[in-house]
Amino acid sequence: MKKAILATKVGMTQIFNADGVLTPVTVLQAGPCVVTQIKTVENDGYSAVQVGFVDKKDKIVNKDAAGKKEIRNRHGVNKAEKGHFAKAGVSGKRFVREFKFENAADYNLADEIKADIFAEGDKVDATAISKGKGFQGAIKRHGQSRGPMAHGSKFHRHAGSNGACSSPSKVFKGKKMPGHMGCKRITIQNLEIVKVDAENNLLLVKGAVPGPKKSLVTIREAVKVAR
Repeated sequence: MKKAILATKVGMTQIFNADGVLTPVTVLQAGPCVVTQIKTVENDGYSAVQVGFVDKKDKIVNKDAAGKKEIRNRHGVNKAEKGHFAKAGVSGKRFVREFKFENAADYNLADEIKADIFAEGDKVDATAISKGKGFQGAIKRHGQSRGPMAHGSKFHRHAGSNGACSSPSKVFKGKKMPGHMGCKRITIQNLEIVKVDAENNLLLVKGAVPGPKKSLVTIREAVKVAR
């Protein structure tokens, strides 16, 4: 892998290409990411680049008049993280990820990775956590069909029979049933980059990208290029 970046999802819109064809795109705020650590084979057993994305405030601890500790911004950068970022000479970051670049040795601490590493027409893979839907029935979760809606029906949106009674006397593992839906790590492959706004660090990707707005999206160069 030679190119990758962290981004946040802005939303979807549509643009017209040079031929006047309407194309739905997802707008991603890609970077700038800063290099926070260089991992080498000698020290870590493998070669990789650790990057940070989105600034994060320090953890603040104040004391009230009674001397009791009052913690504010409890989700800020703690002492261990602060020391880690200080070694790289960068401010605290909210998201930290690793990329196994083939040219990891060419990077230096505090280097910036921006959206201009990609170009129009590049094929990328987008990874994100999908939207959480909560507890859902079998119809919405798995696309199963509903039962009769007449008054005599004993079930309408129920999943139906779970299996035979005496044999096998159990519900097989993996059976599609109601349960928690969404909030899973999903990767969509071979998405095309339609436009790159290097000045504002924006990537316009053709089609939909998993995850809600403002969610973290990892963009990597495609591993399986479609023919």
